[in-house]
Amino acid sequence: MALSASDVQTVYSILSNSLSPDEPVRKPAESALAQCESRPGFCSCLLVHSRFPCYTFVIFVASSVGFLGHSCISNDEKAHLRKKLLLNIREESSQIAVQLAVIISKIARIDYPKEWPELFSFLAQQLQTADILTSHRELSTKRLVADQKMFAEIASMLFDYSWNLWQSDMRTILQSFAGLIQCIPSSSLMEHQVDLLLTCERWLLCTKIIRQLIISGNASDSTSAQVVQPVKEVCPMLLNVIQSFLLYYSSFMEGQPKFWDFTKRVCIKLMKVLVAFQSRHPYSFGDENVLPVILDFCLNKIINPEQELAPFDEFRIQCMVLIKSILECKEYKPSPTGRVINGSEDSLENRKKGISTAVVDMIKAVFPSERVILLCNIFVQ
Repeated sequence: MALSASDVQTVYSILSNSLSPDEPVRKPAESALAQCESRPGFCSCLLVHSRFPCYTFVIFVASSVGFLGHSCISNDEKAHLRKKLLLNIREESSQIAVQLAVIISKIARIDYPKEWPELFSFLAQQLQTADILTSHRELSTKRLVADQKMFAEIASMLFDYSWNLWQSDMRTILQSFAGLIQCIPSSSLMEHQVDLLLTCERWLLCTKIIRQLIISGNASDSTSAQVVQPVKEVCPMLLNVIQSFLLYYSSFMEGQPKFWDFTKRVCIKLMKVLVAFQSRHPYSFGDENVLPVILDFCLNKIINPEQELAPFDEFRIQCMVLIKSILECKEYKPSPTGRVINGSEDSLENRKKGISTAVVDMIKAVFPSERVILLCNIFVQ
Protein backbone atom coordinates (compact mmCIF):
# COMPACT_ATOMS: atom_id res chain seq x y z
CA MET A 1 0.00 0.00 0.00
CA ALA A 2 1.28 3.44 -0.91
CA LEU A 3 2.15 6.02 1.70
CA SER A 4 0.32 9.35 1.52
CA ALA A 5 0.36 12.77 3.14
CA SER A 6 -1.57 11.35 6.08
CA ASP A 7 1.38 9.05 6.82
CA VAL A 8 3.97 11.82 7.10
CA GLN A 9 3.66 12.06 10.89
CA THR A 10 3.97 8.29 11.21
CA VAL A 11 7.06 8.18 8.99
CA TYR A 12 8.59 11.03 10.95
CA SER A 13 7.99 9.21 14.24
CA ILE A 14 9.49 5.99 12.87
CA LEU A 15 12.54 7.83 11.59
CA SER A 16 13.00 9.65 14.91
CA ASN A 17 12.67 6.41 16.88
CA SER A 18 15.17 4.68 14.59
CA LEU A 19 17.78 7.14 15.88
CA SER A 20 16.98 6.48 19.53
CA PRO A 21 19.83 5.23 21.74
CA ASP A 22 17.24 3.04 23.50
CA GLU A 23 17.42 -0.34 21.75
CA PRO A 24 13.83 -1.45 22.56
CA VAL A 25 12.65 1.72 20.83
CA ARG A 26 15.18 1.70 18.00
CA LYS A 27 14.93 -1.93 16.83
CA PRO A 28 11.18 -1.97 16.05
CA ALA A 29 11.54 1.43 14.36
CA GLU A 30 14.38 0.18 12.15
CA SER A 31 12.26 -2.79 11.11
CA ALA A 32 9.27 -0.55 10.36
CA LEU A 33 11.51 1.84 8.44
CA ALA A 34 12.83 -0.99 6.26
CA GLN A 35 9.24 -1.88 5.36
CA CYS A 36 8.37 1.74 4.59
CA GLU A 37 11.31 2.09 2.21
CA SER A 38 9.79 -0.38 -0.24
CA ARG A 39 6.39 1.32 -0.29
CA PRO A 40 5.38 3.89 -2.92
CA GLY A 41 5.24 7.41 -1.52
CA PHE A 42 8.08 6.93 0.95
CA CYS A 43 10.43 9.51 -0.60
CA SER A 44 7.53 11.94 -1.00
CA CYS A 45 6.86 11.71 2.73
CA LEU A 46 10.51 12.38 3.48
CA LEU A 47 10.50 15.55 1.44
CA VAL A 48 7.83 17.22 3.55
CA HIS A 49 10.68 18.74 5.56
CA SER A 50 9.06 22.20 5.58
CA ARG A 51 6.56 20.79 8.04
CA PHE A 52 9.24 18.99 10.03
CA PRO A 53 12.43 21.07 9.69
CA CYS A 54 14.73 18.21 10.53
CA TYR A 55 18.20 17.94 9.03
CA THR A 56 18.10 14.18 9.58
CA PHE A 57 15.10 13.96 7.27
CA VAL A 58 16.94 15.52 4.37
CA ILE A 59 20.02 13.40 5.00
CA PHE A 60 17.81 10.33 4.75
CA VAL A 61 16.35 11.61 1.49
CA ALA A 62 19.89 11.99 0.15
CA SER A 63 20.67 8.39 1.06
CA SER A 64 17.38 7.26 -0.49
CA VAL A 65 17.94 8.78 -3.92
CA GLY A 66 18.80 5.33 -5.21
CA PHE A 67 15.18 4.39 -4.72
CA LEU A 68 14.22 6.72 -7.57
CA GLY A 69 15.15 3.92 -9.92
CA HIS A 70 13.16 1.38 -7.90
CA SER A 71 10.06 -0.13 -9.45
CA CYS A 72 7.98 0.80 -6.39
CA ILE A 73 8.19 4.47 -7.37
CA SER A 74 5.85 5.48 -10.15
CA ASN A 75 6.75 7.98 -12.84
CA ASP A 76 4.16 10.34 -11.36
CA GLU A 77 5.85 10.22 -7.96
CA LYS A 78 9.26 10.78 -9.54
CA ALA A 79 7.89 13.86 -11.30
CA HIS A 80 6.42 15.04 -8.00
CA LEU A 81 9.75 14.57 -6.23
CA ARG A 82 11.65 16.51 -8.88
CA LYS A 83 9.15 19.37 -8.69
CA LYS A 84 9.19 19.36 -4.88
CA LEU A 85 12.98 19.53 -4.79
CA LEU A 86 13.08 22.57 -7.05
CA LEU A 87 10.39 24.32 -5.03
CA ASN A 88 12.54 23.92 -1.91
CA ILE A 89 15.77 25.13 -3.52
CA ARG A 90 15.57 28.33 -1.44
CA GLU A 91 15.89 26.49 1.87
CA GLU A 92 17.19 28.93 4.50
CA SER A 93 19.23 26.36 6.42
CA SER A 94 22.62 26.13 4.72
CA GLN A 95 23.06 22.49 5.79
CA ILE A 96 19.72 21.44 4.34
CA ALA A 97 20.24 23.58 1.23
CA VAL A 98 23.53 21.83 0.46
CA GLN A 99 21.92 18.41 0.90
CA LEU A 100 19.06 19.40 -1.39
CA ALA A 101 21.57 20.49 -4.01
CA VAL A 102 23.33 17.13 -3.69
CA ILE A 103 20.03 15.28 -4.12
CA ILE A 104 19.16 17.33 -7.22
CA SER A 105 22.60 16.68 -8.71
CA LYS A 106 22.32 12.92 -8.21
CA ILE A 107 18.87 12.79 -9.79
CA ALA A 108 20.02 15.05 -12.62
CA ARG A 109 22.80 12.59 -13.43
CA ILE A 110 20.12 9.96 -14.13
CA ASP A 111 17.13 11.95 -15.37
CA TYR A 112 18.59 14.93 -17.25
CA PRO A 113 17.70 15.71 -19.99
CA LYS A 114 15.24 12.98 -20.98
CA GLU A 115 13.04 13.00 -17.89
CA TRP A 116 13.93 16.44 -16.53
CA PRO A 117 14.47 18.76 -19.52
CA GLU A 118 13.41 21.89 -17.65
CA LEU A 119 15.99 21.53 -14.86
CA PHE A 120 18.66 23.97 -15.98
CA SER A 121 16.31 26.49 -17.52
CA PHE A 122 14.63 26.65 -14.10
CA LEU A 123 17.93 26.96 -12.26
CA ALA A 124 19.11 29.66 -14.66
CA GLN A 125 16.00 31.70 -13.81
CA GLN A 126 16.40 31.15 -10.09
CA LEU A 127 20.12 31.83 -9.74
CA GLN A 128 20.64 34.15 -6.82
CA THR A 129 23.08 32.33 -4.56
CA ALA A 130 25.99 30.00 -5.14
CA ASP A 131 24.36 27.02 -3.42
CA ILE A 132 22.17 26.35 -6.46
CA LEU A 133 25.24 25.98 -8.63
CA THR A 134 26.27 22.87 -6.70
CA SER A 135 23.85 20.86 -8.85
CA HIS A 136 26.11 21.03 -11.91
CA ARG A 137 28.92 18.92 -10.46
CA GLU A 138 27.48 15.47 -11.08
CA LEU A 139 26.95 16.22 -14.76
CA SER A 140 30.54 17.41 -15.17
CA THR A 141 31.80 13.91 -14.29
CA LYS A 142 29.85 12.11 -17.02
CA ARG A 143 32.18 10.86 -19.74
CA LEU A 144 30.03 10.13 -22.81
CA VAL A 145 30.56 12.58 -25.67
CA ALA A 146 26.89 13.57 -25.69
CA ASP A 147 26.98 14.19 -21.94
CA GLN A 148 30.11 16.31 -22.21
CA LYS A 149 28.56 18.35 -25.00
CA MET A 150 25.48 18.85 -22.86
CA PHE A 151 27.58 20.00 -19.91
CA ALA A 152 29.47 22.41 -22.16
CA GLU A 153 26.17 24.04 -23.06
CA ILE A 154 25.18 24.24 -19.40
CA ALA A 155 28.60 25.65 -18.48
CA SER A 156 28.30 28.45 -21.02
CA MET A 157 24.88 29.28 -19.60
CA LEU A 158 26.11 29.41 -15.99
CA PHE A 159 29.56 30.94 -16.42
CA ASP A 160 28.62 34.61 -16.72
CA TYR A 161 26.45 34.54 -13.62
CA SER A 162 29.02 32.57 -11.62
CA TRP A 163 31.84 34.85 -12.68
CA ASN A 164 29.90 38.01 -11.86
CA LEU A 165 28.94 36.61 -8.46
CA TRP A 166 32.57 35.68 -7.82
CA GLN A 167 33.78 39.18 -8.65
CA SER A 168 31.05 40.82 -6.57
CA ASP A 169 31.83 38.72 -3.49
CA MET A 170 35.54 39.24 -4.01
CA ARG A 171 35.12 43.02 -3.95
CA THR A 172 32.99 42.75 -0.80
CA ILE A 173 35.60 40.60 0.92
CA LEU A 174 38.54 42.85 0.07
CA GLN A 175 36.66 45.97 1.12
CA SER A 176 35.72 44.31 4.41
CA PHE A 177 39.30 43.16 4.97
CA ALA A 178 40.50 46.73 4.57
CA GLY A 179 37.97 47.78 7.19
CA LEU A 180 38.96 45.02 9.61
CA ILE A 181 42.50 46.34 9.82
CA GLN A 182 41.24 49.68 11.15
CA CYS A 183 38.26 48.59 13.28
CA ILE A 184 38.14 48.39 17.06
CA PRO A 185 36.63 45.09 18.32
CA SER A 186 32.93 45.36 19.23
CA SER A 187 29.76 43.27 19.25
CA SER A 188 28.60 44.78 15.96
CA LEU A 189 31.98 43.99 14.44
CA MET A 190 31.65 40.38 15.57
CA GLU A 191 28.28 40.10 13.83
CA HIS A 192 29.77 41.59 10.69
CA GLN A 193 32.61 39.08 10.82
CA VAL A 194 30.16 36.17 11.00
CA ASP A 195 28.42 37.42 7.86
CA LEU A 196 31.77 38.02 6.20
CA LEU A 197 32.92 34.47 6.91
CA LEU A 198 29.77 33.15 5.23
CA THR A 199 30.49 35.32 2.21
CA CYS A 200 34.06 34.03 2.18
CA GLU A 201 32.90 30.41 2.15
CA ARG A 202 30.38 31.12 -0.60
CA TRP A 203 33.12 32.79 -2.61
CA LEU A 204 35.37 29.75 -2.21
CA LEU A 205 32.52 27.51 -3.37
CA CYS A 206 32.01 29.78 -6.36
CA THR A 207 35.74 29.50 -7.11
CA LYS A 208 35.43 25.72 -7.26
CA ILE A 209 32.43 26.01 -9.55
CA ILE A 210 34.18 28.39 -11.94
CA ARG A 211 37.14 26.03 -12.04
CA GLN A 212 34.84 23.16 -12.94
CA LEU A 213 32.97 25.18 -15.56
CA ILE A 214 36.22 26.09 -17.32
CA ILE A 215 37.89 22.69 -16.93
CA SER A 216 34.94 20.42 -17.77
CA GLY A 217 32.83 22.87 -19.73
CA ASN A 218 35.41 23.35 -22.48
CA ALA A 219 37.31 20.78 -24.51
CA SER A 220 41.04 20.99 -23.93
CA ASP A 221 42.63 23.45 -26.34
CA SER A 222 45.67 21.18 -26.61
CA THR A 223 43.93 19.33 -29.45
CA SER A 224 42.13 22.19 -31.19
CA ALA A 225 44.33 25.20 -30.35
CA GLN A 226 41.05 27.12 -30.07
CA VAL A 227 41.15 29.92 -27.53
CA VAL A 228 39.15 29.28 -24.36
CA GLN A 229 38.18 32.86 -23.63
CA PRO A 230 37.34 32.39 -19.92
CA VAL A 231 40.95 31.32 -19.30
CA LYS A 232 42.22 34.63 -20.68
CA GLU A 233 39.64 36.52 -18.66
CA VAL A 234 39.87 34.66 -15.36
CA CYS A 235 43.59 33.97 -14.93
CA PRO A 236 44.79 37.61 -14.69
CA MET A 237 42.03 38.28 -12.17
CA LEU A 238 43.07 35.29 -10.08
CA LEU A 239 46.61 36.62 -9.98
CA ASN A 240 45.39 40.06 -8.90
CA VAL A 241 43.31 38.52 -6.13
CA ILE A 242 46.25 36.45 -4.89
CA GLN A 243 48.37 39.58 -4.73
CA SER A 244 45.61 41.43 -2.88
CA PHE A 245 45.12 38.68 -0.29
CA LEU A 246 48.85 38.32 0.34
CA LEU A 247 48.84 41.91 1.60
CA TYR A 248 46.71 40.77 4.55
CA TYR A 249 48.74 37.67 5.41
CA SER A 250 50.92 39.28 8.08
CA SER A 251 48.21 41.72 9.25
CA PHE A 252 45.77 38.93 10.12
CA MET A 253 48.37 36.58 11.62
CA GLU A 254 47.80 37.65 15.23
CA GLY A 255 44.55 39.59 15.48
CA GLN A 256 42.33 37.72 13.00
CA PRO A 257 43.16 33.99 13.06
CA LYS A 258 40.05 32.93 11.11
CA PHE A 259 40.67 35.38 8.31
CA TRP A 260 44.39 34.61 8.39
CA ASP A 261 43.54 30.95 7.82
CA PHE A 262 41.13 31.93 5.05
CA THR A 263 43.82 34.07 3.40
CA LYS A 264 46.23 31.14 3.35
CA ARG A 265 43.59 28.80 1.94
CA VAL A 266 42.63 31.27 -0.77
CA CYS A 267 46.17 31.89 -1.99
CA ILE A 268 46.97 28.18 -2.15
CA LYS A 269 43.62 27.34 -3.74
CA LEU A 270 43.91 29.98 -6.45
CA MET A 271 47.43 28.87 -7.32
CA LYS A 272 46.14 25.31 -7.72
CA VAL A 273 43.37 26.61 -9.98
CA LEU A 274 45.96 28.35 -12.16
CA VAL A 275 47.93 25.10 -12.37
CA ALA A 276 44.76 23.27 -13.43
CA PHE A 277 43.95 25.85 -16.11
CA GLN A 278 47.47 25.72 -17.52
CA SER A 279 47.38 21.94 -17.67
CA ARG A 280 43.93 21.73 -19.27
CA HIS A 281 44.16 24.71 -21.64
CA PRO A 282 47.88 25.34 -22.27
CA TYR A 283 47.45 27.35 -25.47
CA SER A 284 44.91 29.75 -23.95
CA PHE A 285 47.10 30.06 -20.85
CA GLY A 286 49.99 30.91 -23.17
CA ASP A 287 48.40 34.26 -24.04
CA GLU A 288 50.72 37.25 -23.77
CA ASN A 289 48.51 38.79 -21.07
CA VAL A 290 48.42 35.62 -18.99
CA LEU A 291 51.56 33.49 -18.98
CA PRO A 292 54.35 36.11 -18.66
CA VAL A 293 52.89 37.98 -15.68
CA ILE A 294 51.96 34.80 -13.81
CA LEU A 295 55.33 33.17 -14.48
CA ASP A 296 57.15 36.32 -13.38
CA PHE A 297 55.06 36.49 -10.20
CA CYS A 298 55.83 32.87 -9.31
CA LEU A 299 59.55 33.33 -9.93
CA ASN A 300 59.66 36.43 -7.76
CA LYS A 301 57.94 34.63 -4.89
CA ILE A 302 60.66 31.99 -4.98
CA ILE A 303 63.71 34.11 -5.76
CA ASN A 304 62.77 37.21 -3.74
CA PRO A 305 60.34 36.06 -1.04
CA GLU A 306 58.99 38.72 1.30
CA GLN A 307 60.13 38.30 4.88
CA GLU A 308 56.58 38.17 6.22
CA LEU A 309 55.75 35.28 3.86
CA ALA A 310 58.72 33.20 4.96
CA PRO A 311 56.59 30.60 6.82
CA PHE A 312 54.18 30.31 3.90
CA ASP A 313 55.98 27.38 2.28
CA GLU A 314 52.92 25.66 0.84
CA PHE A 315 52.14 28.70 -1.28
CA ARG A 316 55.67 28.86 -2.67
CA ILE A 317 55.48 25.14 -3.41
CA GLN A 318 52.44 25.80 -5.59
CA CYS A 319 54.40 28.53 -7.36
CA MET A 320 57.10 25.96 -8.09
CA VAL A 321 54.50 23.48 -9.33
CA LEU A 322 53.17 26.03 -11.81
CA ILE A 323 56.66 26.94 -13.03
CA LYS A 324 57.45 23.25 -13.50
CA SER A 325 54.17 22.70 -15.35
CA ILE A 326 54.93 25.55 -17.75
CA LEU A 327 58.53 24.54 -18.41
CA GLU A 328 57.65 20.88 -18.98
CA CYS A 329 54.50 21.51 -21.03
CA LYS A 330 54.85 19.55 -24.27
CA GLU A 331 52.57 21.98 -26.11
CA TYR A 332 55.18 24.70 -25.58
CA LYS A 333 58.02 22.66 -27.03
CA PRO A 334 59.24 23.57 -30.53
CA SER A 335 57.58 21.42 -33.16
CA PRO A 336 59.91 18.75 -34.61
CA THR A 337 58.07 18.82 -37.94
CA GLY A 338 58.72 21.31 -40.69
CA ARG A 339 56.20 23.47 -42.44
CA VAL A 340 54.01 21.85 -45.08
CA ILE A 341 54.69 23.31 -48.54
CA ASN A 342 51.61 25.05 -49.93
CA GLY A 343 49.87 24.26 -46.66
CA SER A 344 47.20 26.49 -45.18
CA GLU A 345 48.53 29.29 -43.00
CA ASP A 346 45.60 28.69 -40.68
CA SER A 347 46.07 24.95 -40.37
CA LEU A 348 45.90 23.39 -36.91
CA GLU A 349 49.59 22.53 -36.85
CA ASN A 350 50.59 26.03 -37.94
CA ARG A 351 48.42 27.56 -35.23
CA LYS A 352 49.97 25.30 -32.61
CA LYS A 353 53.46 26.05 -33.86
CA GLY A 354 52.79 29.79 -33.82
CA ILE A 355 51.53 29.70 -30.24
CA SER A 356 54.38 27.51 -28.99
CA THR A 357 56.96 29.76 -30.65
CA ALA A 358 55.43 32.82 -28.99
CA VAL A 359 55.34 31.07 -25.61
CA VAL A 360 58.98 30.04 -25.88
CA ASP A 361 59.91 33.68 -26.52
CA MET A 362 57.86 34.78 -23.49
CA ILE A 363 59.52 32.22 -21.25
CA LYS A 364 62.97 33.29 -22.41
CA ALA A 365 62.13 36.93 -21.70
CA VAL A 366 60.86 36.19 -18.19
CA PHE A 367 63.37 33.45 -17.47
CA PRO A 368 66.81 34.61 -18.70
CA SER A 369 69.93 32.60 -17.93
CA GLU A 370 70.76 34.71 -14.86
CA ARG A 371 67.42 33.86 -13.31
CA VAL A 372 67.87 30.19 -14.13
CA ILE A 373 71.22 30.16 -12.31
CA LEU A 374 69.77 32.03 -9.34
CA LEU A 375 66.84 29.64 -9.12
CA CYS A 376 69.15 26.63 -9.27
CA ASN A 377 71.26 28.07 -6.46
CA ILE A 378 68.15 28.53 -4.32
CA PHE A 379 67.09 24.93 -4.89
CA VAL A 380 70.58 23.66 -4.05
CA GLN A 381 70.60 25.63 -0.81
